[in-house]
Order: sequence, then C-alpha cells, then structure tokens
Amino acid sequence: MMVPAVLLLLGALTAVLAPRLLARAEWPEREPVVALWAWQCAVGAVLLCFALSMLLSAAAAWHAVRGRLFAPAPHGVVDAYALDAVGGLWAAGTAVALAGGGLWTGAMLAREILRARARRRAQGAELLLRAPLLPGEQATGARLVVLEGQRPDSWWLPGPVPQLVVTTAALGRLKGSQLDAVLAHEQGHAAARHDWLLHCSRALSGGFPRVPVFAAFEAQMHRLVELAADDVASRRYGRLTTALALIGLNEDRGVFGPSPAPHGHVPQRVRRLLAAAPRLSAVRRMRLTALATLAPAVPLLVAFGPGLGALT
Repeated sequence: MMVPAVLLLLGALTAVLAPRLLARAEWPEREPVVALWAWQCAVGAVLLCFALSMLLSAAAAWHAVRGRLFAPAPHGVVDAYALDAVGGLWAAGTAVALAGGGLWTGAMLAREILRARARRRAQGAELLLRAPLLPGEQATGARLVVLEGQRPDSWWLPGPVPQLVVTTAALGRLKGSQLDAVLAHEQGHAAARHDWLLHCSRALSGGFPRVPVFAAFEAQMHRLVELAADDVASRRYGRLTTALALIGLNEDRGVFGPSPAPHGHVPQRVRRLLAAAPRLSAVRRMRLTALATLAPAVPLLVAFGPGLGALT
C-alpha cells in the first residue's frame, strides 16, 4: 500500500479543491469566524498530508528512520505499510523534497515574525517620538493614545501592553459610541490573535506563491479577520454605529469612489453591516465547524489506517 503517495495526492487535491469550494460558498460572509476556522483546517490538512508523507517516505527509504518511527509498534504494524515495496530512490527523493519544503516554511515564518517585530519596534519608536513622555512622567502602558493628526485614523499597536492609537482628527470625526466601536473592533483583533493568522498566511503565501490554497489563504485572512472584528463591534454597539465609524475613518481616503484604492474592501464591509443579514442557526454553525474539522482528520485516518487495521 503506497500510503505516502496517497497522502501526497490527497494533499495536492485539497490544495486545489478547498479554495474553490470555500470561494463558491455564500455563508462565509455571514459567519466569518466559522470561515476562518474552515480555512485553517484546510491549510492544516494540506500541511499534515505533506508532513505525514515525508515521515513515511523517510521510513521507507532509511531503516534507521523506520526503526525510530515504528519503535513502539508491533512487527505486524510495520508490515501493514509495505514500506519495502516503495522504491528507495523515489521515497528518499520525496522525503528530502518535503523536508526542504518544511524547512523553507519555517524560514518564511521566522522571517515574517522578525519583520513584524521590526515594524512593531518602529511604530513604538514613532509613537514615542510623536507623543513623548513629559518630564517626570512614567510609561503606564495606556490602552488609548491620542496623537495630533489631520487625517482621521486609528490603528492597534500590538505588544506586551496593546494600545489603540487614535488621531485628533478621528476624535473630531467620530461621534457618540463610534469611538467605542472602533476600540471594540481593534480589541476583537487582539483577543482572537488575528496578527498570528496574518503572519502565517503571509509566510505560506510568500514561500509557496504558486500553491492555490496558500495564496487564497492570505487573501481571505485579510478579509475575514476584518469582518470578524466588525461583528465584535456591531454586537456591542450596533451595526449602524460601526458602519458610520468605518465611513468616518475612511471617507477622506477615496475608498468610496469609482477608482480602486488600497482600502477598497471598506465599502463592502459597510454594505454588509447595513444589510444586516441574519446569522446562520447554531445547528448549522456547529455542522459547518464539525465538517471543517474533518479535513485534517482525513490524512490522519489515511496515515494510521493500515496500522490500526493490523492491530484489529
């Protein structure tokens, strides 16, 4: 039984079909949190297929690896995988190629984390420059920092003590609970650790730009994390308040004009909030979550199936 080859084929099919299936679905717009989980499960399934294929290919190519991998297993379990039937050269080449891909993925993730830390340090230095401490004042790690600025803007500065930075122009533009909605939106990002999702998606897309699931993963993460944070704010302060806050922060950037802009997703977010489409039922959300969770379970069943069959 060519389990490593089956896992490779399963990973390739998942990488091609999963983005198409999720792109055709209409429910992610209404349930972005469930959609985020579905995308993570799809990407996790692809990575799991390749990792398990690498281990079994290495076990087929080198007896030393096989001895360590199947050390606690009875002899019949090793025979069930028919590793000796797998071509040594093919197995060794597959294991080396997949191991190289794993090392490259780790390097891309490390690079992304280092870049994010560098950006965070630069933003912190700029914040300290634009809002210096007064003589005798100590840094208290305030969660809200107000900066002088002519353009309405706000952003979340991650770190040991996350801070929301708001310009004075934004304070003048946002009315009533709109500032609270902006704060709730950014707190939604921080609570769900959306920054780590964006780091991982950028690392995979940058390392393997021709793999459809990784390229789509990055594009969808940027959109879905904003929708999920919008929902956090709208549940606390209302959809209209959150939509007006989005408009107030972005109307001077030309995002509502006919020409595309860097923040071109904002009009779609505003329309979604104002449309107020109802959420899916709890039963359907649970069904979709369970279905998504099955994606990484399939390669595990394929990998452990022969061994479990030998034991029974």
